[in-house]
Amino acid sequence: MTVAEQVDLNALTDETPRLQKIVWSSVIGTAVEWYDFLIYGAATALVFNKIFFAAGNATLATIAAFGTYAVGFLARPLGAAIFGHYGDRVGRKAMLAITIIVMGLGTFLIGLLPTYQQIGVAAPVLLIALRFLQGIGLGGEWGGAVLMVVENAPTRRRGLLGSIVQVGSPLGNLVAIGMFALVSSLPEADFMSWGWRVPFLISIFLVGVGLYIRLSMEETLAFRHVQAKNEIARMPLAEILTHHRKPFFTAVGLKIAEISYASIASVFVISYATANLGLPRSLVLNGVFASSAVALFAIPLFGWLSDRLGRKTMFYASCAFCALFAFPFFWLLQTREPVIVVLAIVVAISFGQMVMFGVGAPWYSELFSARLRYSGASLGFQVGAALSGGLTPLIAASLLAWSGGASWPVSVFLIICAMITATATYFAPEMANKELT
Repeated sequence: MTVAEQVDLNALTDETPRLQKIVWSSVIGTAVEWYDFLIYGAATALVFNKIFFAAGNATLATIAAFGTYAVGFLARPLGAAIFGHYGDRVGRKAMLAITIIVMGLGTFLIGLLPTYQQIGVAAPVLLIALRFLQGIGLGGEWGGAVLMVVENAPTRRRGLLGSIVQVGSPLGNLVAIGMFALVSSLPEADFMSWGWRVPFLISIFLVGVGLYIRLSMEETLAFRHVQAKNEIARMPLAEILTHHRKPFFTAVGLKIAEISYASIASVFVISYATANLGLPRSLVLNGVFASSAVALFAIPLFGWLSDRLGRKTMFYASCAFCALFAFPFFWLLQTREPVIVVLAIVVAISFGQMVMFGVGAPWYSELFSARLRYSGASLGFQVGAALSGGLTPLIAASLLAWSGGASWPVSVFLIICAMITATATYFAPEMANKELT
């Protein structure tokens, strides 16, 4: 072993306890935020279309409910722009503390909302406003949580450690789906009147835990170096859009296929399987629950593989899966066999979403220099999420209505999304095992 290698090994050993604290603090805080954001998805398909919109046309009510779901995604770029700006100017840590408060407040207040029958059109208006607040919070949170790890991780392990932050999403989803599975066991009348509110109201306690953890974290070394060199960007977003458009649009394209599969296989599928196929909602929730459990192990595996095989290889493989599985996914659901339905959901989410979701965390961050990284990575991620994730359930529900219940237009849509991300992958630089700038 050379002297340089020995020094690097000693530095890594000294940093291990601190790095472990950073990683797991980011995971726990992110899990809380994703819980808050994802319980809305379950409630959209099961509750909101029935109690926050005028009765009469179930299809239109479902489309309208998915429209409010989309608002959260459409708000995420605004959150990324706001918190990315201050994250690049003030620091990552402060923004993480603020975003978890914003998210928690929006979620808690949703649990207190009166229904359409009680206050009329004001009910969906307030629902949309609070969903917008949720989107602002998550839009600003993701970039900071990932950068806390990526900017502290050793180069050779950046894919693995960066991906571990994304474990917060399935972890939050497990808690969210578990809570809804629990309250869904209530009698229908109780569930629709007060049971659905419980998962939203308890978020206030989870936010307290997450906030405590985030306040104990340290600022990243990369940002401190930018401060020390007096290289703070005055207007990070403007600089990205004028001088760094290629990495920005590349990041947007990299997000399209992943989030479209996530939205179809974990949100839209709840409505499709229950309303069109007559399957019990508990079966679909079990499929989404199982996929989140698998993701706890799959995401770090995919991140680890990206350190060895490269980011581009992993994305190309997932894009190919997204295109090839687009039709079989619905064919398997249409068998109505419980085991096959659950497996179809697990496979779709694991390979259609989680590969790119895990590997994308470090890769988006690697596309930008430290002085612009919070804004660049966050905005690219969130604009892609808004374009694909926020609109996908709405588009899918509309395509299903247009085709008279046939699923093939939705499959074609998924294939188009896969082609967009494959094109972005081609233009993106390979960053595995390369130093950050």
